[in-house]
Amino acid sequence: MKREKKSTKIINTHLSVYIICVLLFTMIFVIDLFIPLGVAAGVPYIAVVLVSLWIPKRNFTIWVAFVSSVLTITGLFYSPVGGEMWKVLFNRVLALFAIWTTAMLTLQRKTIEEERFRAVQEAKQMLEETKILRGLIPICASCKKIRDDKGYWNQIEIYIEKHSDAHFSHGICKECQDKLYGDQDWYKRKK
Repeated sequence: MKREKKSTKIINTHLSVYIICVLLFTMIFVIDLFIPLGVAAGVPYIAVVLVSLWIPKRNFTIWVAFVSSVLTITGLFYSPVGGEMWKVLFNRVLALFAIWTTAMLTLQRKTIEEERFRAVQEAKQMLEETKILRGLIPICASCKKIRDDKGYWNQIEIYIEKHSDAHFSHGICKECQDKLYGDQDWYKRKK
């Protein structure tokens, strides 16, 4: 149920962004057709490029920058005459430069943010996977068993293996060897 609501919300958001982009394209292009050529009327397309970033797909932003460029160039041919031609061309080139610079810089920033988000998620996952024993651990003074949260007594090895990534291999220290086996020759020969 949550997944359906989330996907419906994403679809509605994407649809809203598409509609906003189309409306902005239309509005800016119509205004461009009524403004004399000397004005850099293509620069407002930067707003459409920025709105396109709400869609996670990179191709959409590139597509919006491309359409903005086509509309900027088309406006050059269909806008009312006005201004010196070098200024007209300079303003259109300036608009194209602004559109593509905005698209590339924002996509680069988006990439950096995605990498940072991935790094944070990996760090969270590593923290979740890392098992650390903390706090007071009740241990029997005699047999050294540990009492778990449910009140059961467990061997220390079992408890630690269950609550951490540690594993045990058993051996015998010199003091215990002497205490358990004393000076028995058969044990010393096994070494």
